[in-house]
Amino acid sequence: MTNSVDEVTRQMQARIENYQHHFGLLFKDYFRQLREEFDAPRLSRFTPRGLDLLEDLSLRGGKRQRVAFMYEAARLVTGEHIPGLDEAALSIELLQTHLLVHDDIIDDAPTRRGGISTYYAYKEEFPDQAQTALGLALLVGDLAAFLSLRVLLDADLPSPLKQSLVDVQVTAGAATFVGQMYDLERDLPAVPSEEMLHEVSDFKASRSSALAPIQLGLLAAGEDVRKFDVTLRKYSLMFGISGQMCDDYLSLFGDEEITGKPATADVRDGRRTYAIRAVLTAADESERSLVESILGRQDASADDIEKIREIARRHGVDRHLRSEMHRYADLACQEAGSWRPHWRDEAVTFFERVPVWGVERTL
Repeated sequence: MTNSVDEVTRQMQARIENYQHHFGLLFKDYFRQLREEFDAPRLSRFTPRGLDLLEDLSLRGGKRQRVAFMYEAARLVTGEHIPGLDEAALSIELLQTHLLVHDDIIDDAPTRRGGISTYYAYKEEFPDQAQTALGLALLVGDLAAFLSLRVLLDADLPSPLKQSLVDVQVTAGAATFVGQMYDLERDLPAVPSEEMLHEVSDFKASRSSALAPIQLGLLAAGEDVRKFDVTLRKYSLMFGISGQMCDDYLSLFGDEEITGKPATADVRDGRRTYAIRAVLTAADESERSLVESILGRQDASADDIEKIREIARRHGVDRHLRSEMHRYADLACQEAGSWRPHWRDEAVTFFERVPVWGVERTL
């Protein structure tokens, strides 16, 4: 007899893959139309190149979790595919492209999604003109943000709904900018508090990667999201903390070929992530001095990273992080379960299962 939990997981994965396929086609078509209709200077070479780089980064991948959350949020209310969902999905992912471009500038990151970052693509094209490369990366990132709003403003939707969707996106974008600033602030204390890391996760990730997509899907389906604000925020926060812990865990213990990010990145940048905080908190005085002497060094080597890993494993930091990310995922699952009296069971089950599934798939 087929295990019912396994069957639910298979159905959930199938739905996510369907969203990924549908959205992949949608995104390709969007960029095709954008090139045909975009108002650019006739003689400009930089403008079409900027669109090339945005398209490359946008189509390169990612799990499309935000898209899945938005479509499933609409399914909480109705089983029908309703107007506005595709436009909202495009808007979500264009805003994410903007955030990734800028995040890679802030972190001076050479790679993203298994390929070259937009910033480093420009650095390669302008090796002797650093300010030009920086300026172009900033501008093309900003262009993606405005395109994300343009998609919603051009949608054939009632004006009140259009205004609500734009409001969600602007609010999410502003929160993420604040989160990026707070993320830099986080790295200044020797050992940030866990509460501070949770707040960084909330502003930098949870609000744009979980809360906003759910709000957009519910709004498109005609739901009054204000009635459910507290529970949606709690779910998104627990999900976001769990996801950020997964990312931080993989940054220290993961395989570069799978993560698409150098294992030395957070250490060289001196980032006080959940993983690094856990190491610093667990380490004895001499171990902490060694870790601190490596953090922030741009020449930190693979051997240096292995020394930090050895200290982490000696104190069970890897096990602790896995336990904590599961705990927060479970809290998100419990919160989603409370939605069952209000919304459709099938979609509620998706939100119940996806946090733990996400952790287990990551690890």
